[in-house]
Amino acid sequence: MRAVVQRVKQSSVIVDDEIVAEIGKGLLVLLGISKDDGINDIKWLADKIVHLRIFEDELGKMNKSVLEVGGELLVVSQFTLYGDCRKGRRPSFSESATPDIAQSLYNNFLSFLTENYNINVKNGIFQAQMIVNIVNDGPVTLLLDSKKQF
Repeated sequence: MRAVVQRVKQSSVIVDDEIVAEIGKGLLVLLGISKDDGINDIKWLADKIVHLRIFEDELGKMNKSVLEVGGELLVVSQFTLYGDCRKGRRPSFSESATPDIAQSLYNNFLSFLTENYNINVKNGIFQAQMIVNIVNDGPVTLLLDSKKQF
């Protein structure tokens, strides 16, 4: 599982000209799911995200997690995070999970977050054409991979 995690002042998802999810201060998580992912990837990535110390403390140091600052999460499925661009000009998505597997793991990821952490979790719509509005705070943007490939 891969994630692009952005610290945001606010973020929203629009589908068919309607806002389907929005958050204030928190984290936007763009989530990619590979064909080899499972429950251990969900647990590792969810725990890593909610405990990342990337919010400022009283001294202005990045020392607090989204949980500690009472932030929210907006999780958006993005299969293109597994696009391999090393050859040619068209990305290969051979490592991405099939839509049925990816949707199940995406839903399990959302459920794991809401069941195990005291945090408000919003989400985009799986496989929808979405407009994601981001007001990045910092900017702070991090890349995470449950297989620790980077």
